[in-house]
Amino acid sequence: MIKPGEKIDTSFTLDIVDGNEERSVVFSDLLDRPVIVTVYMKNNTGGCDRQNKSLAEKADEIVAKGYKLVAISKDSCNSHKKYAEKLGIGYILASDPDHSFAQAADSLVEKKMYGKTFHGPSRSAYFIDTDGTVKAIIEKVDTANHAGELLEKISELES
Repeated sequence: MIKPGEKIDTSFTLDIVDGNEERSVVFSDLLDRPVIVTVYMKNNTGGCDRQNKSLAEKADEIVAKGYKLVAISKDSCNSHKKYAEKLGIGYILASDPDHSFAQAADSLVEKKMYGKTFHGPSRSAYFIDTDGTVKAIIEKVDTANHAGELLEKISELES
């Protein structure tokens, strides 16, 4: 996994939903201010819903601290639009079916589900500066209090 102080490759492209607008962007184009990228697995699943509900409730506080908030999963933009409406999400949702972000962050991990083993992105959060430098990482997200842990990490970075 990439470490704080290292630069992430920002040259990959993602499809995003920002508000109700869908577009493709090079990741570096999202770095017009520091970004928090939070990775989750799938829309409309228990833990992921808790994670995004927590973020939706406190997204304005995070943005007020100077950060852009981006949540990434493998879901399509069409699914993201419905999900954003359902949960009242006002931050960017990114579609990453090829795990481009996880590859750039060196965060593909082995997972097991229903007796099958596969590789997928770790449920983590990354604080990335405008030049692509990773400032901090939360390696294991607390889904129910995710926004709280992000705000706590922001406070640590400010001190």
